This record gives sequence, C-alpha cells and structure tokens, in this order.
Amino acid sequence: MKEFNIKEFGAIPGGKVKNTDIFKKVIAKAASQGGGTILIPKGKWLTGPIHLDDNITLYLDDAEILFSQDFEDYLPPVFSRHEGIECYKFSSFIYAYKKKNIRIIGNGILNGQGKPWWDLKKQEKIPGEILRDMADENIPVEERIFVGGEKGYLRPSFIHIIFSEDIFIDGITIKYGAFWTIHPTYCKNVTIKNVKVITEGEYGHTPNGDGIDIDSCNNVLIENCFFDTGDDCIVIKSGRDKDGLRVNIPTENVEIRNCKARRGHGGIVIGSEMSGGVKNIYAHDCEFNGTDRAIRIKTTRERGGYIRDLRFENIFADTLEYEAIIIDMNYTADGFSGRRKGDIPPVLENFYFKNISCNYSKRNIIKIDGLNDSPIKNIYFENINLRGEEGVFIHNAQDIVFKNFQMASKKVPILNLKDVKNIYFEDIIIKSK
Repeated sequence: MKEFNIKEFGAIPGGKVKNTDIFKKVIAKAASQGGGTILIPKGKWLTGPIHLDDNITLYLDDAEILFSQDFEDYLPPVFSRHEGIECYKFSSFIYAYKKKNIRIIGNGILNGQGKPWWDLKKQEKIPGEILRDMADENIPVEERIFVGGEKGYLRPSFIHIIFSEDIFIDGITIKYGAFWTIHPTYCKNVTIKNVKVITEGEYGHTPNGDGIDIDSCNNVLIENCFFDTGDDCIVIKSGRDKDGLRVNIPTENVEIRNCKARRGHGGIVIGSEMSGGVKNIYAHDCEFNGTDRAIRIKTTRERGGYIRDLRFENIFADTLEYEAIIIDMNYTADGFSGRRKGDIPPVLENFYFKNISCNYSKRNIIKIDGLNDSPIKNIYFENINLRGEEGVFIHNAQDIVFKNFQMASKKVPILNLKDVKNIYFEDIIIKSK
C-alpha cells in the first residue's frame, strides 16, 4: 500500500493548529486509490475526529495525536452504541462504520485530552434514563440523538469501530479520552496487541474510563496489553436490556492473553450489558495488581441473554480492593438497574477456573450470587490458591466443583453457602489467617 505523509499534505505540528481537514483530505486520497498508510511523523498533531475508511492504516511514527477539546468539532452526530443501546451522539475521536481492513499501529500516543468531556458526566444520568426509555418504547434509533438540547449529552468513546471487519490495533498508547477507550461494536476479526491504555493518573480520572470494550463482536484476540484505568480494564459486552435483545448479536470467540493491569474496577469483566449473549471466552496468563477485582462477571435480572462457556487459566493477582472472583446476577452499581424488571432472567453456566491465585483480596476471595429462578450452573475450580479478608460466598448456584483448592480468610465462616445444590470438594486446604 502507498504511504501518505500528513506533513506533505500541509499538516502543521506543534499541537496548536487543528489538522482535522488535512486528515480528512489524506484519508480520502488514500481511499480513492484503494487504501494506504497514513503516516503521522514525529511531533504533536492536533485534530478533531479521524474517520477511517477501507484499507487504511493509521501509522504513528513516534508521534502524538492530540484530540480537540471543542465539542462542536465532533458534530454531526454519528451512529453509536452507548452502554449497550443504539443512538446517535458525538463522533468518537477515531471512528469507522462498515469498513474493512483497518489498522492503527506504531509507537506513538493518542491523547484524548478528555477533561472538558468529563464535566458532562455530572449531567449524564438523565440522558441515560431518556435513552433507556426511548429504547423500551421502540423509538427509532435515528431519533435517539444526544448532543445537547432537551435530551442532553452523551460522551463518545475514544475509538469506536462499528459493523467492520479485520481490525488490527498494535503498539500504541492511548490516554485520557472522554469515556470508554477502545470499543469495537458488531465487528469480526479484531486483534488488539501491545497496547497501553491510561485513563487514570497525573492528568486525572476519566469517568467510565474502560480500557477495551468488546461489544457484540466475533473472533477477537487481545494480547500483551497494559491497563491503568479509571474503570474496567478488559470488558466483554453484547447490548443492554430490550435494545440488546432486539439487536441480538452475541460476543463469541474471544481470547485474552498475557495482559497486565495496575488499576481498574476489574481486570477481566463480562457484562453487565450482555443481553445479546456472551459465549466462548478464553482468558489466560494475565496479572492484576491494584485492580478492584481480577475476574468479574456481572449482570442483573432485566438483562436477559446468557453468559456461557468461559475459561480462565493462569491468572495471578497480588492485592485486590474487593473480590478476587465475583459472579454477580444482582449487579446494581450503575444506579439504573431495577427501574424496569424484566421477565427474562439471564442464564449463566459453564465456567472453568484453573491455576488462579491471589495474595490478598480485601473482600471475599470468591463471591457467587445467582437468582432464585435462574441459578448459576456448572462452575469448576481447579488448582486455586486465594487469600483474603473474607472467604467463599455462594448463593443460588448449583453443580460446583472445587478441586485442589487452597483458601485463607481472616473472617469466619470461611465457607458461606446458601441455596446451593450439588457442590463437590476434593483436596481442600482451609486456613484462617
């Protein structure tokens, strides 16, 4: 593919002059020739949103792209999925819709400079409720527009690639966006490797600053990535409540390997938006130190859908702020769950955990909390070594195996079981610290 240097098209470095039109011009030129590599040379380059096209490679050669802090630069609104519900909102900083063969690579930095967006978080509860009501009432997606006015604002993801395939992101550092960071949605064949995501640090705290959100995608590889985030690190999602059930596109066939995190609500998280279904997730050889949890699976009664066939192996955690492993069907932390009670409870089943260790969790080492009419089923733990403030709590679950399991807890009872059926222990060592 031919190379197109933005500097040769008139781009001005220094981080003070917007190069939005130059990026549009260069990408259009490359696309007209069947694609190519957009070279961003060393330096700081200010721009508004970058919209990618087929067969486009965005290559940062020791460069830093600074994204505009002016909201109007991200208009007109574009088709998006916000927390599992389709709508129109501000363009993401990097955006693609129905494209093929997209690459974002290099050793440079994407800097969202997101502080002005963070203030929108303070007013986002009402727009969020409006969006959920519109989805429940089957209001057409084209009418769900959230860029101000009576409905209010919803913040954009940093990289939002939708209905696309053959996506490759490698080597870059992404810092301080407006909202979620890397957000492939309805995509096939996605590879994200050697990426560093920072949404928490000296610049500040990114509200809802997730690292990677895989949303109703198929065939995904995430490897050798590092996270220091203001929210979850790696998240698997597939839509929310009635709108997620309407779209009905699951996330399937995801491998996560050799990733590390320093901060975040959860290292590897499934949900809570999982109404389209989640299946065949394999996470292994990862390390988490300082996150709230290592493995977190969360949903709530009104979600519907399913989470099944998950495998976690060789996961190590040092110190965790809450649980080491949590599977929770009563998640309410978003502040909205429970407003509408659905009659299709989710199905959670077939989870396998092997070679999982944690030096210390400040709450339960394991918490499993199902629903009385939809218990969590078929959970297998093997070669587990966990220590924490509290022991194992299991409620509304069945068909659970603990094999070669070591656990230590400061508080008793170390095993707290309620409404549990068919639980099997083999080679268990229990210690009270």
